[in-house]
Amino acid sequence: MNRSVLFIGLGGFIGSVSRYWVQQYFLRFVPVGFPLGTFLVNIIGCLLIGLFLGFFERHTEVSLSWRLFLTTGFCGGFTTFSTFAYESVTLARTSELVLLAAYAAGSLLVGMLAAFLGFWAARFI
Repeated sequence: MNRSVLFIGLGGFIGSVSRYWVQQYFLRFVPVGFPLGTFLVNIIGCLLIGLFLGFFERHTEVSLSWRLFLTTGFCGGFTTFSTFAYESVTLARTSELVLLAAYAAGSLLVGMLAAFLGFWAARFI
């Protein structure tokens, strides 16, 4: 169990730092009112977890530690659903209802599509 916890922690660290870098890039170079950095992180995270889980389904020899590192650790640290919720509330409180609707619906629908696409694409890995 200790090894698994270390793998989760390391994956979470790398995922969280990666999320920060992606968000900072978009805040600096694509200044828009829409929280594009968080939106893209969530979509990429959904795609990655679909790829990882689809890959693991076909490659059962991958250790539990690596599975936990990539899914619970990295994807858990990288994706930002709590930040998504906070930014949605902020958009609602500032009466940016069109942006809120686009952000919430887009995150859900495109995220689910990305996870499905990742799972499908994993068949070819």
